[in-house]
Amino acid sequence: MKFVEFRRLCLSMPEAEELETWGEATFRVRGRIFAMGSPEGASVSVKASLDDQAGLVAMDPKTFAISAYTGRFGWVNVKLARLGPALAERLIKNAWERTAPRRLVVPRKPAAGSARPRGAAR
Repeated sequence: MKFVEFRRLCLSMPEAEELETWGEATFRVRGRIFAMGSPEGASVSVKASLDDQAGLVAMDPKTFAISAYTGRFGWVNVKLARLGPALAERLIKNAWERTAPRRLVVPRKPAAGSARPRGAAR
């Protein structure tokens, strides 16, 4: 996978935005980072749970590694050249869901009986 594809997937998430920080592109939802990397780099980092991080590294240590500095919080480094689109999409979606506010991840449903057609009498 190329970084441009990774960027496109990150920015396809609801309310995602890109901001350069520490010389890297960081992908955020409401100001909180869920993924980062450099267009010139060979790897990116995504937010994960500690359990998912351990599972990914155990499953394929040539593709996944514990991120320096942020690894203790579950972040995982991913080698782009070894990352397929389906797995990239799943990793980014999971990272976004771990980071986004709950009400954004699980949209509220209208209360039963609260929906009224336009112009209906109250």
